[in-house]
Amino acid sequence: MSQTAKIEMLGVQKRFGENRVLRGVDLSVAPSESMVIIGGSGTGKSVTLKCILGLMTPDGGEIKVDGENVAGKRGAAREALLDKFGMLFQGGALFDSLLVWQNVAFRLLQGKRKLPKDEARAIAIEKLRRVGLKEDAADLFPAELSGGMQKRVGLARAIAAEPEIIFFDEPTTGLDPIMADVINDLIREIVVEMGATAVTITHDMTSVRKIADKVAMIHEGVIQWTGPVGEIDTTDNAYVHQFVNGLAEGPIEAIR
Repeated sequence: MSQTAKIEMLGVQKRFGENRVLRGVDLSVAPSESMVIIGGSGTGKSVTLKCILGLMTPDGGEIKVDGENVAGKRGAAREALLDKFGMLFQGGALFDSLLVWQNVAFRLLQGKRKLPKDEARAIAIEKLRRVGLKEDAADLFPAELSGGMQKRVGLARAIAAEPEIIFFDEPTTGLDPIMADVINDLIREIVVEMGATAVTITHDMTSVRKIADKVAMIHEGVIQWTGPVGEIDTTDNAYVHQFVNGLAEGPIEAIR
């Protein structure tokens, strides 16, 4: 693995009872790179992401961010790690009881980075504009927004604190093709503008082709292939070929 990697996973393992979900994941993500992890349901994508975020502690292996092993960090060390991260959750995960601007500014209103309310609101409105929402959306509740608008709010929240690393969990799930395309374009533009490192998990090959610099294929808890996005249609890797082409037979017929 490269010593200049922003994120490294070295032999990461995670099991739940008898179910070995991650069986030795090795992955390297360079600074300012957009890495997309693909694979069928139940193959370890979400668990991989949760281990990097510190939401789960791996049973073995190392996870390094900026060269420091972060697996299992707790307390202040974990808070310092989380300060580097932004996250767009699959379902939006907005707080229904908070106004839109309060959702966007959530991390700016607490902890060590706590800002005055007016300053936090101004940043939130700026980020809402960046994702294509007008200022009047700031004082609405999430339930008053369409699914596409909620996804934009989630993206605005992910970038509000100017994170070094942004995670995207199935960012276009539940969106129509037109809105999904808009969100893909926004993700790509914003990640490039910020110079952030991005890690995305998705089933959507349109998203993969739009936002990825590199792609990693995970199956049975192991990274089976990693390469530039431009090679996903030409690689002779059987796992990638079957997944990209939606084939029901072959080496990954167990995808569920």
